[in-house]
Amino acid sequence: MATFRQLVFAALCAGLLSGVLAAVAHQIGTVPLILEAETYEAAAPPHAHPAVAPADTNPGWEPETTIERALYTLAADVLAAIGFALLLAAGLALRGGAVTWREGLFWGLAGFATFTLAPGLGLPPELPGSESAALVERQLWWLATAVATGGALALIAFAKRPRYAILAATLIVLPHLYGAPQPAEHAGGAAPEALTHQFVVAATLVSMLFWLALGSSTEYFYRRFAPRTG
Repeated sequence: MATFRQLVFAALCAGLLSGVLAAVAHQIGTVPLILEAETYEAAAPPHAHPAVAPADTNPGWEPETTIERALYTLAADVLAAIGFALLLAAGLALRGGAVTWREGLFWGLAGFATFTLAPGLGLPPELPGSESAALVERQLWWLATAVATGGALALIAFAKRPRYAILAATLIVLPHLYGAPQPAEHAGGAAPEALTHQFVVAATLVSMLFWLALGSSTEYFYRRFAPRTG
């Protein structure tokens, strides 16, 4: 029970801290680019980009004000950070041994590689109005890539035999050999290519900052809430 409380308290504190940091980074780095891309999307003539999947062209609900958008971004970042912090804390508990700040950074980098870097090689972050394959296909490929990459890194961290290293390398490469789903036509998105490239770089840097902060803060609070002995 004490270990469970340690995991929960560490995840809550680390998630809150890292989620707020990520929300601020998003407001500075990615939100202005998204707003600019939305102006291009609104100015584009109807059906100008037939390669965009029909499910992606339905705008649905959108925040009405900048403040509302920022609040929902903050809520999403904090909730996601708490969930990921639980995974990191559980990994630290399973790994055992002494937990240092380097350990936290390594786990943070592993999370970045699993949930951002590996999926982003096939499906980079997209601006509004970007052409893309069907949403379900992209979600399934993203999930399979994250699971395969995370499983491979777990094998590297926990398994010691050489054959597991070969299996890990196979898991990392396999989703990319299969290939990410692509749109049927490449007509180009509504936003300029330079803006799209800038968004990919900004989103990747924000994600790396988030994962480094999450890894180090999870490690700190994991040690901070460790059960006292004696």
